[in-house]
Amino acid sequence: MIDTLYIESAVARHPRVEAIRRRFPAARVIDCERYGEIFNPKAQNFRLQKQHPALILAQKHQKFVLPAPAGYGIGGERNYYFSHMLNCLYDCRYCFLQGMYQSANYVLFVNYQDFQQQIRDISLETPDQPVYFFSGYDCDSLAFEPVTGFAEAFLPVFAELPNAWLELRTKSTQIRGLLNREVLPQCVVAFSLSPESVAEKVEAKAPALAKRIEAAAKLQQQGWPIGLRFDPLIYQHDYRQQYQQFFEQVFASIDANALHSVSLGVFRLPEHFFKKMHKLYPDERLFASPLQNTAGMVSYKSELEQAMMADCKEMLLQYIPKPCFYPCTP
Repeated sequence: MIDTLYIESAVARHPRVEAIRRRFPAARVIDCERYGEIFNPKAQNFRLQKQHPALILAQKHQKFVLPAPAGYGIGGERNYYFSHMLNCLYDCRYCFLQGMYQSANYVLFVNYQDFQQQIRDISLETPDQPVYFFSGYDCDSLAFEPVTGFAEAFLPVFAELPNAWLELRTKSTQIRGLLNREVLPQCVVAFSLSPESVAEKVEAKAPALAKRIEAAAKLQQQGWPIGLRFDPLIYQHDYRQQYQQFFEQVFASIDANALHSVSLGVFRLPEHFFKKMHKLYPDERLFASPLQNTAGMVSYKSELEQAMMADCKEMLLQYIPKPCFYPCTP
């Protein structure tokens, strides 16, 4: 799976680094001083690297936890995100990461304790007010769990903070660690889902829809708070029929009345990300959709975007309680 490890000299003897080296004993190991030497140079081909990404083990030095972008939330007023990892195991064609980063290599920041301390500090600023922390912004929260031990390391921290909520955003079925531990009521396991007809075209390497639904149902049955993220909505000429059948499939297995939250959002990208992604994949049909550029954001034409949001919201509200619905705002 990983045949090359880049390791910053400052973390070479870190216990997490040593454990990962034992996991990939045949991997070539290359020393470096800072991960940016490998990750940031412009003369890289994201598409080519995505075929065989290396893993870079590094230390993050600042900005461990950041305010979440406007409109990114599930009901709380204090929203933050943090990225223990950069880049994702999956290869979704609509993913903004391929437009944001020069490299497709994975970066894992092994100094979890610094992230954890800032989470504690922020939570203690308002002990009587809920604070939400989102972990799946620059990566998939669970897909690399057997290697990173991320959830295993962070869930005990949140268990000690009664006002802190954690969202694990994922397309993964790596849920064994969650099933084998006590449920944490303040941890929302949020599954990103798309119709199978969409997923098989633009969500390369991700688990099949049925497997994701099965994983979500298992966790829900055990008592974990589950979120569903229908984002981004992807246009097809028969999208109404596709999404109607899709929602029927999802809620045949998921208890809609027991959900923590459901969000809905359309495809949109900053213009400079879109241009880079289009250059990487010039024949991608997704980028030939009826798109428009508005104030530096590329998305579907406004009338189509509004119609898709309205239609899918109407369909969703046939299944879910309205209080748990959070439409994504641009």
